[in-house]
Amino acid sequence: MKTRFLLIFSVLTSLCGVAVAQSGSDYEVPRTEYGQPDLQGVWNFSSNTPMQRPKSYGTQEFLTAEQIETAVARQEANAAAADARAAILVIAPDAPDASSNPGAYNDFWMEMRGLGDTVRTSLIVYPEDGRYPDAVEGAPRQFGGLGPDIPGARPVRFIVGGIAKDGPEDRGLSERCLVGFNAGPPFTPSLYNNNMQIFQNKDTVVIMTEMIHDARIIPLVEKPVLSDNIRLWSGDSRGWWENDTLVVATRNFNGLRQTFNSTGANIDMVLTEKFTRVAYDTVNYEFTIDDPSTFTDKITAIVPMTKVAGQIYEYACHEGNYGMFSILRGMRLEERLAVESGAN
Repeated sequence: MKTRFLLIFSVLTSLCGVAVAQSGSDYEVPRTEYGQPDLQGVWNFSSNTPMQRPKSYGTQEFLTAEQIETAVARQEANAAAADARAAILVIAPDAPDASSNPGAYNDFWMEMRGLGDTVRTSLIVYPEDGRYPDAVEGAPRQFGGLGPDIPGARPVRFIVGGIAKDGPEDRGLSERCLVGFNAGPPFTPSLYNNNMQIFQNKDTVVIMTEMIHDARIIPLVEKPVLSDNIRLWSGDSRGWWENDTLVVATRNFNGLRQTFNSTGANIDMVLTEKFTRVAYDTVNYEFTIDDPSTFTDKITAIVPMTKVAGQIYEYACHEGNYGMFSILRGMRLEERLAVESGAN
């Protein structure tokens, strides 16, 4: 199973240096009843392409055929080794754990394989080396994860993990059901639930995310901009058409989220997203982050989205957030037991 799951380039047996799928074809974009390009439907943005390009590739944007073969062979070997380790655990179920950390989901639940035929060396296309630009001196940095808590100060701007367990404010934004860990904006491929849905009418586009089921309502007509004092978790979006591309500019973020790559506070961030349908089953999603208080340069990435023949079901995060209750309850129990043991 792991081998099949991790063969990230298995559909690329004859492709060499391919850009985004069918972007140069004579594909005719379908139109809505209003004559606008039809982007409606459920789209998946899973990807196994790294966000940041390994330094060894320099400014090389696409893999060669030889590099694809090498990557496939390497991942086959890694998958075989992982399967062997899993077999040992099945044969010897009483083997001691490698760590007391319970960890998270196993690979059965992961959704990190790209569905298209892009063979980029990184999702970031600008700067030209495909790497994050330098952070501005003094820009805040916070790191979270599925391991032990990383001590820090509120507000917690990262998505997963926490700095302590004194209250919900010490936990990551996804654990608090405020922001999905891959829901953005911008959309960034992650472990699973990499799905979003687009609805359209003449004057409005709605983008609904699977994670935390947030819906951005994007006007396509002139509307007064929000006051600088009004700040939102997902910002305030305005959209327009440039030929067959939907362009969405978003600002007025609340500063309680990171800008990108565990860095910054997004209060000054301006995000520009572009959605271009290049095939029946492919939308090119491009985003540019401009936050001069966080990075010394802009960041542009391209993430292909693939059409899904299905629907998105409600992600009832708050209603089912037993994890938060159990985390805080468990910590209170540890504190009580510590007091009782001290009293004895």
